[in-house]
Amino acid sequence: MNGIYYYLIAFAVIWIFAGIFHKQLSNHGVEINFPVLMWKTQRLRGLISRISNFSPTFWRWYMNVGIVVAFGAMIFITWTLVSSLPSVFETPAVSIVIPGVEMPGSSIYIPFIYGLIALATVLIVHEFSHGIQAVGEKIPIKSIGLLLFAILPGAFVEPDEDELKKAKRISRLRVYAAGSIANITLALIAIVLVSLISAGIPSFFEEDGIAIDRIVSDSPSDGILKEGMVLKAIDNHQINDSSSYGEIITGYNPGDNVTVQTDQGSYSLTLDKNPNNESRGFFGIQATKHFKLINDSLGPIPWVLFELLELFQWIFMLNLGIGLFNLLPLKPLDGGHMLEILLSYKLPEEKCKPLVNALSLVMAMIIVFSIVAGFL
Repeated sequence: MNGIYYYLIAFAVIWIFAGIFHKQLSNHGVEINFPVLMWKTQRLRGLISRISNFSPTFWRWYMNVGIVVAFGAMIFITWTLVSSLPSVFETPAVSIVIPGVEMPGSSIYIPFIYGLIALATVLIVHEFSHGIQAVGEKIPIKSIGLLLFAILPGAFVEPDEDELKKAKRISRLRVYAAGSIANITLALIAIVLVSLISAGIPSFFEEDGIAIDRIVSDSPSDGILKEGMVLKAIDNHQINDSSSYGEIITGYNPGDNVTVQTDQGSYSLTLDKNPNNESRGFFGIQATKHFKLINDSLGPIPWVLFELLELFQWIFMLNLGIGLFNLLPLKPLDGGHMLEILLSYKLPEEKCKPLVNALSLVMAMIIVFSIVAGFL
């Protein structure tokens, strides 16, 4: 079942529930302004304060380094986005990604459960870090909460805007940088865990071919091959591991007729054009290494390693991707606010604000163009 249907069902259930129990929800701090649901609380302010006060010096210096990293990342992600424009119709650098939903033009598919968990880590770490740094800079937090835009979840920590504007520029830079730097830090921790788990897998498993992880909708394999099948050969070219699989599939062109041998039988396909490279054949499958236990007496416990591996991979990808995206010089993203503060060291407010607003408009147009190009 395509994940979009889960979202549509959840959308209907949530908003019908919100309509029926509007008064009761309002009495518990829930604001309902379709298509936004927002719940505010002050209960977690004490927890954020305790974390911030645990080591104020550490948080301050951690974010001093973070400011430098953030501006470096801003340059990197801006250059990456702009330099992708010549090939935007082949490999768009920006696309909408929703857990469990295949988005046209996106080569990334995020599993529903792992994607939601990873997205939760992005939101929690990002917003809590803003709050921790705000408290460290003596900027009060008015509220903490969750929001729902139609069906897309979000979270926020709401600092006192007046106090934030009055704060020193370096303090504001630390607060704005905190969210993305925390996401990037979590991404680094996740990739270390991925490396450790990957290094431990050969102790329990050996590679045994290639398994189909997902079938792309409306692709040559859709309705013919199935998820979970193990690929044994393509046109009698034996598939022993991921290396041999990669070498075999790169030799095909659009329109080629191929025979795929699996553990469940042989199937014929006519390849299509690869969305990312039209000169290459497209099977329409996402494959992953297939393993078998070296020692069956260990039971099912070692298989948990693969679940953890995939979870930490998505925590890495979403935290890094969203953390970098948030550093684009585009208001109202954190990167836009940081650039405006940096420019204010040399330019008066009446000059730096219009400059950042103009750059924000250009960046927004590039992003929209990339997304639309992906759909087309």
